[in-house]
Amino acid sequence: MQGRAQAGFAYRMFQVQTKRNNVRVAANLAELIYHATVRELRKSHSNPIIGLLINMMQAIILVVVFYVTFTVLGLRTAAVRGDFMLYVMSGIFLFLTHTKAMGAVINSEGPASPMMQHAPMNTAIAITSSALASLYIQLLSMFFILALYYSLVTPFEVEQPVAALGMVLLAWFSGVAVGLVFLALKPWFPSFVGIASTIYARANMIASGKMFLANSLPPKLLAMFSWNPLFHSIDQARGFVFINYTPYNTSISYPVYVSLALVMIGLLGEFYTRKNASASWYSRR
Repeated sequence: MQGRAQAGFAYRMFQVQTKRNNVRVAANLAELIYHATVRELRKSHSNPIIGLLINMMQAIILVVVFYVTFTVLGLRTAAVRGDFMLYVMSGIFLFLTHTKAMGAVINSEGPASPMMQHAPMNTAIAITSSALASLYIQLLSMFFILALYYSLVTPFEVEQPVAALGMVLLAWFSGVAVGLVFLALKPWFPSFVGIASTIYARANMIASGKMFLANSLPPKLLAMFSWNPLFHSIDQARGFVFINYTPYNTSISYPVYVSLALVMIGLLGEFYTRKNASASWYSRR
C-alpha cells in the first residue's frame, strides 16, 4: 500500500497537465488530496498500525490521568449523571481532535517547501491533506477506544450519536481554523508562533472545559471560558451524549461563526504569505 500510494503521489506530481472539464478537475484534485493525505499519515510512522496505537495510547493515558484526578479530588459528583468514563472521554476526544488538527495545519508544507515546486501541488492541498490525516487518525482512535470500552468494560448508550459526532467534527474544524491563522504567521514570526501555539494548546487543558460542565459555572467563571469555541463544542457534545444534560450556556453557532471568521483570516494571511514566499524561510526554522 505504501509503495502504491507513493507511486501514485509521484505520478500526480510529474504528469503533464491538459485542459479538462470541471468534473475531471475535481476528480483529479480529490485524487491528489488522497495521495497527499496518505503521505501525511506515513510521516508520523512508517507502520500505520503502530502510528494508530501510539495515538490511542496518548488518548488512553489522558483519560486515565483525568479519571484518577477526578477520583482523588472528589470531583466525580460535579459530573453529569451517567457513565463517568464516558463523560471524561467526551472531553478528552474533542480536546485531542482540536489540538491535533491545529498542530497538523501549522506543520503542513509551506509555500517555500520543495514540494511546492511540482506543478499540481499547492498549499491548499497540503493544508487539506494534513487536516484530513489528523481527522482520520483521531476518529479511528476514538472508535477503537470506544469499542474496547464497550466490549471489555461496560456497554454504554450515546443519546444522539450523529449529533455528538458532529461536535467532534466541529472541534476539528475549529482546530483547523486556529491552525490556519498560526500557519499564515509562521514564516514571518516562527519563534512567536511556536510559543503561542504551545501556550494555546496548554491553556486548553483548562479553558476547553473538559473537566466541568458549563451549566455548573457561576457567571463570572463562565465569562472566562465562553470565548473559546472548543468550550462550546465540548459542552454541546455532552448534551448529545447524555440524556440527563441539556446545555443552556453554550451554543453550536458560536464555534461555527468563530471558526469561519478564523478560516477567512487565515486564508487571507496565507495568500499574502504565499505571494511573498522566500526560500530562506526554511533556514530560519
